Amino acid sequence: MKTIKVYHYDAFSHIPNMGNPAGVVLEGEKLSDDDMQKIAEQVGFNETAFPLKSEKADLKIRFFTPGHEMNLCGHATMATIYAMKTKGLLGDQTELTIETKAGVLSIRLESQLNKGIYITMQQAPPQFQEFNGSLKDLASVMGIQEEDLETNLPTVYGSTGIWTLLVPIKNLSAFRAMKPNNKHFPEVLKEMPKASVHPFCLETYDVNANMHARHFSSPFSGTIEDPVTGTASGVMGAYYAKYINKEAGSPLNLLIEQGHEMGRDGRIHVTVTSNNDQYGIEIKGTAVHVKDFEVSI
Repeated sequence: MKTIKVYHYDAFSHIPNMGNPAGVVLEGEKLSDDDMQKIAEQVGFNETAFPLKSEKADLKIRFFTPGHEMNLCGHATMATIYAMKTKGLLGDQTELTIETKAGVLSIRLESQLNKGIYITMQQAPPQFQEFNGSLKDLASVMGIQEEDLETNLPTVYGSTGIWTLLVPIKNLSAFRAMKPNNKHFPEVLKEMPKASVHPFCLETYDVNANMHARHFSSPFSGTIEDPVTGTASGVMGAYYAKYINKEAGSPLNLLIEQGHEMGRDGRIHVTVTSNNDQYGIEIKGTAVHVKDFEVSI
């Protein structure tokens, strides 16, 4: 039996227990795929990250939910880079590349006075695909009514590395009523049964925020809800530029809030650069160390 040290960081917040928890394991080189999956299952967070050596980039990161490996994870990337920087493992590097299953992506680090380290992460080019399912059934599996859906905007699948269904909602009040029935998502998401569901609206708690959201996990991931979601926020920025405000100009800077309904108040900065119908996406956030613990496999 091996004992593995796990570093717990909360991403997209500088206050412990307010952002999105991620596990970071720094001894990944001696672990098998099966070991990594078992560790993630024991940790139980939405994602546990394993930084590794890379032949293509400065660093490789693998991401595991309790149920399976993910191509990319925004909040676990933030946690990993923050952990490695604060532990002196990145030296004085302020720019680096990471190898992920969604491609090689660039990272920038900056230290803000009194605010700590902020990490800017490039995401994969956004993709969208039509949703042809029943809006009534979709509302039902989220625990709300069909009339809560904003039908003046499209419900579409979107990805900047991970596919999710972007669901526009009319009012903030509907978010408090949502009770996801994750196990029935695949029946509604016929085109992409493994996708997660990401409802959002333009009404926000924070007057400085542009969008509010929740993120309901794919039933295959072994979790129910993600408090503050980096990849989905990135593609939501592209959605905003494509469907909500095409005249916004470039770069478009958005602030996205998430986590309130789970007692976690996170913030993600999203920058969208557009050239005709091509979009470049970056997300920016910070992280905070919470505690260390050990798991046995």
